[in-house]
This record gives sequence, C-alpha cells and structure tokens, in this order.
Amino acid sequence: MSAWRPHARALVLWLLAGTLAGLAWMPPPIAQPPGYHEFADQRACWGLPRCLDTTSNALFVLAGALGLRFMQRRQGAWRDRREGWPYGLFFFAMILVGVGSGYYHFAPDNDRLLWDRLAMMLAFMAWFAAIVCERVGSRAGLRLLPLVVVAGLGSAAWWGWSEARGMGDLRPYLLMQLYPVLLIPLLLRLYSPRYSGDRSILAVIGLYLLALLFDLGDRPVFALTGGLVSGHTLKHAVAALAVVGVLLHLRLRCINHGTIKQV
Repeated sequence: MSAWRPHARALVLWLLAGTLAGLAWMPPPIAQPPGYHEFADQRACWGLPRCLDTTSNALFVLAGALGLRFMQRRQGAWRDRREGWPYGLFFFAMILVGVGSGYYHFAPDNDRLLWDRLAMMLAFMAWFAAIVCERVGSRAGLRLLPLVVVAGLGSAAWWGWSEARGMGDLRPYLLMQLYPVLLIPLLLRLYSPRYSGDRSILAVIGLYLLALLFDLGDRPVFALTGGLVSGHTLKHAVAALAVVGVLLHLRLRCINHGTIKQV
C-alpha cells in the first residue's frame, strides 16, 4: 500500500475518519453509567481515600517527567526537530493526567473527572499527531496537531457540558479515543517507515487496550486478587507503562534513510 499516491492514502484515512464520525452519531447519546465513580478499591492509607487508585497516578507524573527530560536533552533520532513538539506536548500532558486523575480519585465526581478527561485527550491527540509527523511527515503532523487537540478537548468539554445538563453524551469523547487506536495502525500500513520501530508503536496501542480491559474488569480483578489490587489501579500502571513505551520507542528508533519525502 505504500506505493499508493499520497492523495489516495490521505483519502483513505479521511474517509475512515468521516465514516467513524458518522457511525458515532447514529446511536442515541451514550450516558455515563450511574455507578461510574464507585470503584472497587475504597481503602484509605496515609489519610488518602481510595489510596491505590489515587497514588498510582504518580506513575503518570514520573513517566511524563522522564519523557520531558529526554526531550530537553534532544536525544534520539530526528529527521526534523519540529517533530519533537507533539512528543513534548504528549509527555507534558501525561504529567497533567497524573495530577488530574489523582485529583479526581481523591473525591470522584463529574466535575473532577472532566479535568482528568481533558488531560487524557490532550495526551491522546498529541501522540496521534506525533505519529503522523513520524510516518507521513512533519508538515502534515504539525498542521494536524492544533486541529486534533481542539477536537479532543472539545469532545471532553462536550461530555462535561452535556452531563451537567442531565443529558450526558460520551459519543464524541469515545470517538476521539477510537481514532488513534484505528488510524495509527492504518498509517503504519499505508506509509513507508521514516524511522524504525513500528512494533513498539503497536505495543503502545496494545498496552492501552490492556489498560482499558483492566478498567472494565475493576471489580472482578479486585475479587480475583483477594482484594490486593483492583483493575483500575492496574489500569494506571499499564497505561503508565505505555508512556514508557513511547519513550523507549524514541530512544531506540533509527532513521530510515531511504524515505526522505515530506508531506
């Protein structure tokens, strides 16, 4: 597929994005489950409620800080230093995820959850744009960055606005999470690699999906471990590991000198 003309490849991506958007609006609004804030592990420690769910967010702060340190040292292989901008935003957003999620788990409610979701959307969209830079070209990725950031933040804001008015609608928020999961593997398929390390990119997506599974299995995991750890706490740990995976990808990748065209 990498032999396709650039416009044909871009058309495939835009058609898929448009189709997903259309499908997302076909069902009625998806409300947040009433018991969403009732996590399995309610244990407190050191004066912190929901101790493990709260403190495990420090892993995001640590992973994001390590990523920012890497970016400040300008390590790794880069065709264009501007390609580091989305990655820098991604690692900064992960620090915000740690702060926002810790703030939310200290006293879970919709108002606090909104801050958590805004930070997560910033991180997701920054990484998506970073992969576009890496695979398609820096110009394409940097043009896309502000668009997807606005769309991602807007999807979380829409949920918060609709929830506050008793008509909660998660459809845009879920759609913006789905885009990177489906479009990034397609990017890897359609465009020749400008860097090595495709498998690590897919591994990051795999870890994110595993984190979602742990989140969905919050109570069953808590029961299976005899109350040792909940699925939601493991979600934090696995998602933070995915951030480390992004960092390792940057540290280990090499430039493929046979692919030099910028789009």
